Amino acid sequence: MFRRILIAARGEIAVRVIRTCRALGIESIAVYSDADAGAPHVALADRAIRIGPASPAESYLSIDAILDAALEAKAEAIHPGYGFLSENPTFARMCVERGVRFIGPPADAIERMGSKIAARHLAREAGVSVVPGETPSDQSNAAIAVAAMRLGLPVVLKPSAGGGGIGMKVVPNASTLPGAIEQARREALAAFGDGTLYVERLINRPRHVEFQVFGDDHGHVVHLFERECSIQRRHQKVVEESPSPALTAGLRRRMADAAVALTRAAGYQNAGTVEFLLEGTGDATAFYFLEMNTRLQVEHPVTELAVGVDLVHAQLLVAAGEPLPWTQEALAQRGHTIEVRVYAEDPSRGHLPQAGPLLLYREPSMPGIRVDGGMTEGGEITVHYDPMIAKLISTGESRESARLRAIAALRSFPILGIRTNVPFLIALLEHPRFVSGDINTGFLDAEADAISQVVTSAPPPEVLALATLVRATSHTAASAGTDTSAGKRMHLDPWVSMRGFRLDTSHGDLETLSIGSSHHRTPIPAAVPSLGAGAFSLATSAGSRLAWAVATGRETWVFLDGRVHVIPVGGAGAARRRGLDDETALAAPMPATVVTIHVVPGQQVVRGDVMIRLEAMKMELPIVAPRDARVKSVPCRLGELVQPGVPLVELEPEHEPKSENREA
Repeated sequence: MFRRILIAARGEIAVRVIRTCRALGIESIAVYSDADAGAPHVALADRAIRIGPASPAESYLSIDAILDAALEAKAEAIHPGYGFLSENPTFARMCVERGVRFIGPPADAIERMGSKIAARHLAREAGVSVVPGETPSDQSNAAIAVAAMRLGLPVVLKPSAGGGGIGMKVVPNASTLPGAIEQARREALAAFGDGTLYVERLINRPRHVEFQVFGDDHGHVVHLFERECSIQRRHQKVVEESPSPALTAGLRRRMADAAVALTRAAGYQNAGTVEFLLEGTGDATAFYFLEMNTRLQVEHPVTELAVGVDLVHAQLLVAAGEPLPWTQEALAQRGHTIEVRVYAEDPSRGHLPQAGPLLLYREPSMPGIRVDGGMTEGGEITVHYDPMIAKLISTGESRESARLRAIAALRSFPILGIRTNVPFLIALLEHPRFVSGDINTGFLDAEADAISQVVTSAPPPEVLALATLVRATSHTAASAGTDTSAGKRMHLDPWVSMRGFRLDTSHGDLETLSIGSSHHRTPIPAAVPSLGAGAFSLATSAGSRLAWAVATGRETWVFLDGRVHVIPVGGAGAARRRGLDDETALAAPMPATVVTIHVVPGQQVVRGDVMIRLEAMKMELPIVAPRDARVKSVPCRLGELVQPGVPLVELEPEHEPKSENREA
C-alpha cells in the first residue's frame, strides 16, 4: 500500500479521500489555489502545497503544477478526485512518466471511454444497445444540422469529450437548431478543449440509471448495483438513490451483465460508472448505453452505504496492484439510500448560483445520516468553482424511512449568508410524485416551478420576531462591546421597533420577550440563544422549534424548519439589490465573465430575447430582455469580469416618468 498520496482535488471529495487515507495510516498531501488557502481540505491534510491563483486553469487544471507538487512532496500516487483532471488521459500518462501512480483507470481506457463516440462503438461491439444517433465526420455546423434533421427532431446535441451535462443541448425544433449547435460547441470548447459534437434521438421522459463497476489488473470485474439518477436539472443530477424504484430483479440482472461486459471490453481498471437511459416499464423496459464515467462519481456515497463498502479504499488497493477486496457473490444491496446535493443557488431566481461567505454553517448529526462536506463556517463560496456545498446521504430500512430521514436532516441543516437549495430539496422530497417513485429525467422540467413556489412564501411572524431580536441584540452588543455568545444577557432600551413589531424588554434582559403588532395581537414568547452562537429555541403556539439566525450590516438571516428568510434592514424596499429588479438597467446577478453580447445600442428587443451571456461556476447565465424595448447602451465588454450590480444593458424607459401629485 502507498505511504504518501497527493489529492489533486478540492472541496468535499478532497476531504473524503483524506479521511480514508487517515483511516489507513497514509500520509495525505493537499493542493490548493489562492482562493482555497483556508479551505477544510487544506487544514485536514498532513501537508498542503500551493499550486497557483484562483483560476482553475492556473491551479487545479495545471498538469505541471500538480505534478511539481507531487514530486516536491515525494508522493507515490495521485488521487484525482472528480472533475478537473480526473478524466484527462494526458494527465494519467504524465503521472506514469514521472514515476507517480495514477489512482484511476489506465490512460488508454480513459481515452477510449472518454470519447462518447468511441464509447458508443465499443458498446455496440460488446452487444450493448445504444441510443440511436449520428456522428458526422464533417463537424461543420451545417453537417451537424443535416444529421439532426435526418435523425428527426427533437434531438440532443452532445460533446464527444463532455461530461456532467456541459454543452448538452436539447433541440425541440428546427428554429432553435443553429443557436443550439453554436452554444453546444462553444461550451464544449471552453470546458474540454474539444468542440466535436454528435447527435442522439431524444427519448421522451426516460429514467437515468447507472451501475457502479470496478475492475483490477488481475482480471476481476464486478458491479456494485445501481443508482437511480433521474432527478436532474440542466442535466446535472440533484437526487440519487439505490435501489432504483424502477428496476425489477430481471431488469437489474440484465443491466448489470451489460455494464460488466462493457467494462471488460474496455480493459477497464479501478472505479467507473456505466450509465443507461431506460424507456418503458417493468421487465419489458428497454435500456440504452449512455456513457461511461472513468472516475469516482459525485454520488459514490450512495453505493457505499447501500452496499456497505469503501470505494476509495478499493481504489487505493487496485492502484497499488492488489486484487479487488470483494467478489461479486459477496456484494448485496441492503435497505435504501438517498443522496441530495446541497448547492449555493437561489431556487426563486431560476437556481441562479450564489457566491459569498458562510456566516453560519452547521451540518446535522443524527442516526442514518452522512454529510460529505467541504466547507466550514466562515468560509466562502467563490465564483471560480462549482457551487456545490455538501452532499447529504440518508439510509433506512425502506425508501420511505430514508426519505423521511433526509427531510428531517435538511430541516436541521442551517446555512446562512447565501441562498441555498435546501428548502427546494425538502419540497422535492415531499412531492407526491417523488414519494410514489413516479420520476424521470423530465421531472424537474415539469415540477420545478411548482416546487419553487412552495418555498418562496412570506416569512411568518415568529421569523420576523426572531430577526428583530437578533438585529436589536447585535446592534446593542456591538455598540456597547458586549459579548453576544450564548447565555449572556443583552440589555436594551425598553422598546425597540422594526417592521411594525415591538420588543418588550422592560424586564431588563432578553431571556424572554413578547412581540405584537396592530395586526398580530397574540404574544409570541421566544427564548434567546441557549444552544450555541446563532442557535435559538423558538417557542410559539405551535410548540418549541429550533431556529438559527445571524445579523449583518444590511440584513438578518433566519433559518427555521428548513427555510431561509432574509429580513432586510429598513423593510422590504431595502431588499432590492442594485439593478436586479430594475427593468431599465439590467445588471450582473453575480460575479461572472461576459462571454457573448447579442445586442447593440438602438436595437429593438422583444421580451425574453437573450441580450448578454455570462459565464460563472461552470455554467452560462443568460441576461434576457424583461420587456419589449429599445437598447439604450451596452456598458460592458466581451471577456470582462463583471461584479454583482454592474449594469450590462440599459434599455430605453418604457414611458416618461409621471409627476407625483401629493396632497397636503
